[in-house]
Amino acid sequence: MKKEVVIAGGGLAGLSLAIGLRRRGVPVVVHEAGRYPRHRVCGEFISGVGDDTLEALGIAGDLDDAIRHRAMRWFREGREILTGELPEPARGISRWLLDLRLKERLIKEGGRVVEASRLARDADEGVVWAAGRLPRRSPWVGLKCHLKEFAMEDGLEMHLGKHGYLGLTPIEDGRVNVCGLFKVDRSLQGKGSDLLLAYLEHGGHEDLADRIRAADRDESSFSGVAGFELGWQDGGEDLCAVGDASGMIPPFTGNGMSMAFESAEIALDPLEQWALGERDWRQVIVAINRASRRRFRRRVGSAMKLHQFLLHARGQDLIEAISTRGLLPIRPLISLVR
Repeated sequence: MKKEVVIAGGGLAGLSLAIGLRRRGVPVVVHEAGRYPRHRVCGEFISGVGDDTLEALGIAGDLDDAIRHRAMRWFREGREILTGELPEPARGISRWLLDLRLKERLIKEGGRVVEASRLARDADEGVVWAAGRLPRRSPWVGLKCHLKEFAMEDGLEMHLGKHGYLGLTPIEDGRVNVCGLFKVDRSLQGKGSDLLLAYLEHGGHEDLADRIRAADRDESSFSGVAGFELGWQDGGEDLCAVGDASGMIPPFTGNGMSMAFESAEIALDPLEQWALGERDWRQVIVAINRASRRRFRRRVGSAMKLHQFLLHARGQDLIEAISTRGLLPIRPLISLVR
C-alpha cells in the first residue's frame, strides 16, 4: 500500500505532478480553489521545456495540437526594435483548455480532483503546496484578456513600456492572448479589459491600445492578479512547494509554464519514495528544494536582473540601440532564462 499525496492547487504544477504520480501508482488527490475550466493570468505559451519532461509527467499528448511559434518581435512604445526566432518552437495554448485537459487526464489515470476546495497553507505531512504565488504586498499587477478577430503577424510579440511590459500570443480557435505585468497605479480606472487598456495607454502603448480596442474582446476571459513578488518564494523550510509557490520567474522570459512542469518532474521521485515508505517527509522537502534551486538558480537570478533592466528607460534605450543595429545576442540571452 502506498500513502496518498494531497496536492493543494490544481494549476499546471499541481495537475501535472498528480498525473505523473498516478502513472507510478501513487494515490493522489488535488484540491482546487476554483472550478474548471477557468481563465488565469498567464502568457499562455510554453517555451523551453523538454519533451522528456512532458513524457515523464504523462502529458505530452495533451500538447500535441498546441500552436507552434518560432518567430518573435519586440516593440517599445509602438516602435519595432527586434525581430528574431526562438531556438525551439514555443507552444501556444490557453489555460482554459490546458487545465481542463489535465484535470480530465488525471481522472482517467485514477486520481481525484476536488473543486471549490481551498486548503489552509499548513506544512502537514503528505501535503504538497502548488497553489501558486504566496500572497505578499507588491507593486505589481498582472492583467490578461483574450481577443477575437485581432490581426497580428505570425509568432509572439512583446511590448516594452514605461511602467511594465505585455505579451501577445496566438492560441487556439483564432484567438490571441494579451497578458501584461504593470506597476500598480491606483489612479487608473476601468472595468474589465478597459483597465488593461488604461494601463497600456499609461505606459506609452497608445497604438496597441487602439488595436485592442477595435478587436472583439472576450470579457469573460479578463483576469487580474495582484499581491505577489517575483523570484524565490519563502514559504518556510517545512513547506513542500512546487511551481510558482516555490519560485516565480519574471513573465517576459516566457518560461513560467515550463518551470511549472519541470518543478513537478523534480518532485516525482521524492514523493513516490515517501509514498512507499522509503523516505521521511522532511527528507522529501529537502530533496525537492535542493533540486529546484539547483535547476532554476541561474535562470531565476538572470531573469530578475534582466527584469529590472527592462523596466528602466536607460535599459530600454540600450536594448533599442543594440537591437536595431542587429547586435543583440538573442540566443545567449534566451539561454540564460531557459
